[in-house]
Amino acid sequence: MHINEKYPWANVHPDAQIGKGVRIAPFATIEADVVLGDGCEIGPNSCVMQGTRMGRACKVFPGAVVGAIPQDLKYQGEYTTLEIGDRVTIREFCTLNRGTLASGKTVVGDDCLLMAYVHIAHDCVLGRHCVLANGVTLAGHIEVGDWAVLGGLTAVHQFVRIGRHAMVGGGSLVRKDVPPYIRAAREPLAYVGVNTIGLERRGFSTEKIEHIKSLYRHLFVEHSNLAKGKERLRMLRADSKEADEILSFLEQSEQGRGVIRAMVKNG
Repeated sequence: MHINEKYPWANVHPDAQIGKGVRIAPFATIEADVVLGDGCEIGPNSCVMQGTRMGRACKVFPGAVVGAIPQDLKYQGEYTTLEIGDRVTIREFCTLNRGTLASGKTVVGDDCLLMAYVHIAHDCVLGRHCVLANGVTLAGHIEVGDWAVLGGLTAVHQFVRIGRHAMVGGGSLVRKDVPPYIRAAREPLAYVGVNTIGLERRGFSTEKIEHIKSLYRHLFVEHSNLAKGKERLRMLRADSKEADEILSFLEQSEQGRGVIRAMVKNG
């Protein structure tokens, strides 16, 4: 155990870079090759492992393991990192893994809230202001856009992408990409509407929200197949940055997991 006069009851490696005003509780472990930004708070019985880069004013709660090696059989000990932005909250018993050779890093953006028991696997990239509720599990290589919200106990398949401002209902199994601005729920997971309340809270105007709704009506409601809906969005692409964003997302999905569809109505 490394004895640090400033944190006598914590195991702080002398090679760790500790910023100003950092609080490290008793029985926490900070390994070598760790960077903690100014004002971070590290709770008791948590572990911040080598290769972790943490921004300013982050909070790590008891029992969290931050920066462990990937749970990937292809990992052979190569040097990789976990990069965490500013003001990220990591609640009790979360597990965040470093990257693999595929990208070299796992990334969590500024102002994210990771509730208790969240798991973020290797090579995931989270944007800013994401909220992952209790028990959310992300497999490897997942991308989550800014302001996305994932409900509790949601499990996401590897290589899936979740768009900006999307909201995924609790207990969901996410096997395909979730486009931006929408709500997704049911089993199998499906489009169930635009994330109106979330967009209102983030300052979107009524006109802008109605425009996004009209885009998804073209895409998922009015047309019998996705190809026809995308053709309509291509016509609107030049005059609508939202149409351009949605269409770009869909085009990338064609090269990966594919995209969820609207729910099927019985009868």
